[in-house]
Amino acid sequence: MARITASVYTSHVPAIGAAIDLGKTHEPYWQPVFQGYEFGKQWLKDNTPDVIFLVYNDHATAFSLDMIPTFAIGTAAEYQPADEGWGPRPVPKVIGHPELSAHIAQSVIQQDFDLTIVNKMDVDHGLTVPLSLMCGQPQAWPCPVIPFAVNVVQYPVPSGQRCFNLGKAIAKAVASFDQDLKVQIWGTGGMSHQLQGPRAGLINKDFDNDFLDKLINDPEAAASIPHIHYVREAGSEGIELVMWLIARGAMSDAAGGPKPRAVRRFYHVPASNTAVGHLILENT
Repeated sequence: MARITASVYTSHVPAIGAAIDLGKTHEPYWQPVFQGYEFGKQWLKDNTPDVIFLVYNDHATAFSLDMIPTFAIGTAAEYQPADEGWGPRPVPKVIGHPELSAHIAQSVIQQDFDLTIVNKMDVDHGLTVPLSLMCGQPQAWPCPVIPFAVNVVQYPVPSGQRCFNLGKAIAKAVASFDQDLKVQIWGTGGMSHQLQGPRAGLINKDFDNDFLDKLINDPEAAASIPHIHYVREAGSEGIELVMWLIARGAMSDAAGGPKPRAVRRFYHVPASNTAVGHLILENT
């Protein structure tokens, strides 16, 4: 059967993608950010999965404000990098895994989670920047990727508890797939940041590091954080952290198994006007 071997958590700041694409990674401002991902890049080479299930949010690229699914799973064979207004990023196309994604959709919907099934879409920086941070600039991504888009742009957005429970359902779906596949689940977005209004540029190191502590040691407590607390403490865009809870809910301890091993934790401010967080957990 298939199994989830690890979860990866990372911010997906668009300016990070621009810094990579424009060859600025060694500039003094950006060097500490990218140095923080050197461990993760080597770890991924040493632990390359058969499939990555990547949780991210679309930024009005595949979905406009006219139609916003709460949870959407990509079931296509491939996905092109999106043009977000300045041309597509110069990164490889994303190869999907239609069989596994269709199976996950079937299983998760039967577990009473409503998913939107997407057979065609482009993927924006929310998905491609995490891949670039962990893979560098390859000719092709190291394995197929299943895009899983979550609405954290337009309220109402799903609760942390809903996302954590969805992660459990995804793990159950993966475990019932009849191929021997190693699957990683990635949660992306965050950490604390606000892009508009009087608090634009807000970064809360204390909240971010407390969230990382909870994610590692007490994910149920992280799942219980209410929306208003994210907004007050982490800024309006800090709500993206609920996507990390999907990945955390898919780890074995959420279903009564052993606690995962934290093999990498990294935090840095600023990157553009955002706090950057990164975590890798391995199932034991």
